[in-house]
Amino acid sequence: MTAPETEPPATGRTTAPDARLVLTLGATILSGSALFMQLSGTSAGTAAFYRCLLALPVLLPLALLERRRLGGRGFRWQALDLLAGFFLGLDLVLWGESIVNIGTGIATVLNNVQVLAAPLLALLITRERLSTGFLLATPVMLAGVALVGGVADNRAFGDAPAYGALVGAASGVAYGGYLFMLRLSGTHHARHRFSPACLASASAAVTALLLGGPWQEVELAVGWPALGWLAALALSSQVTGLLVVGSALPRVPSSVGSTLLLLQPVLAVLWGVLLLGESPTWWQLVGCVLVVGTVWFAGRRVRS
Repeated sequence: MTAPETEPPATGRTTAPDARLVLTLGATILSGSALFMQLSGTSAGTAAFYRCLLALPVLLPLALLERRRLGGRGFRWQALDLLAGFFLGLDLVLWGESIVNIGTGIATVLNNVQVLAAPLLALLITRERLSTGFLLATPVMLAGVALVGGVADNRAFGDAPAYGALVGAASGVAYGGYLFMLRLSGTHHARHRFSPACLASASAAVTALLLGGPWQEVELAVGWPALGWLAALALSSQVTGLLVVGSALPRVPSSVGSTLLLLQPVLAVLWGVLLLGESPTWWQLVGCVLVVGTVWFAGRRVRS
């Protein structure tokens, strides 16, 4: 009679480390996204559109095979996937705009405002209370964003650091919406991997085209080698990275998943400095440390 009561905790202990390892791998893969985007030399809207479009020839056959094997998913969950794709497309366009104005590393750091966006979405949608960690971390996070934007340094790195910081923070809010919807859908259909990613990518491509077209002039005819870099971006980040992250997120608490994804901005700053010759000022680096530190603190407090 006691065996059923003791088995679930043991199962949780054995699967949790695996999920954390998978998330670490996913964050490492995703950290190269900005690098491929910069190397393509295309506009933010063009990169966002092709990143999602070029992923579909890989995801669609896999999604059809998955549907035949596991059956379809209800309209409600497919609608969540499409909504997640809208947030993803919005995030990619805003993030690309931030990269152009403030650099790859800093833009990726700001994108992790998603960790604080998730509790706000939980408050609005599932009526969860805001944690003490969230309330303590928010003003520090905003101070870090301000430092990144050059409020303390008139020699801040980037063509338009203040604008880039604002757009980068907005991209983090959109990314938080994407992860929230992805986790909500995956919690109820954990066996489906390719179908949600395919629907979200298709929705994100449409969003990037409709938003990036009027704003950033999406180029439908892209030559070589730009197309090669965009294909590498799609296969590495949109297909491999997001599938890896999406498979692990439903198996860990949101605070744990968001905290592990902090490896992505740290590596992105490193790639920007070493490979792209970016040189953020000391005040901007302090702002990056504040953003990453408060995200870690918020996740730790929620986990406690």
